Amino acid sequence: MNTLMKRNGYSPSTNLFEDFPSRGLVDWLDAAGFGRTTESSTRPSVNIAETGNDFRVEMAVPGMQKENFKVELDNNTLTIQAEASGNSEEAAREYVYYARREFSYRDFKRSFYLPNTVENDKIEAKYQDGILRLIIPKREEAKQKPVKTIQIS
Repeated sequence: MNTLMKRNGYSPSTNLFEDFPSRGLVDWLDAAGFGRTTESSTRPSVNIAETGNDFRVEMAVPGMQKENFKVELDNNTLTIQAEASGNSEEAAREYVYYARREFSYRDFKRSFYLPNTVENDKIEAKYQDGILRLIIPKREEAKQKPVKTIQIS
């Protein structure tokens, strides 16, 4: 669930500048919350669009393989998750402290509530060029109808 106030995952110590001379720059930056990826920054960005016939979900998740993903629907809750733990390059870098780290391949899980008007059995998913795309068709009664002109007598 999203919260009203965002936190950056940084818990300030009493005085970070006090021990700066005795630590290396990278260790000091790490203690200050720089150089580590926080949970909120590892959550992939999502675009959700509604057309007359369906909903379209696009999630930016570069560097993954389609085998990393798991997409489930349970009681109109669509859950998309991925496990990047098999990434040996990431595992090799696990104990490295970064002065700046703007991307990483991490596990994630995101859930979305779907309306009752979707065709649960016809959801399609495709992963290509770093984008996971889902097409969620609407039921016939929920599809946008063409404008009907009513004659005035």
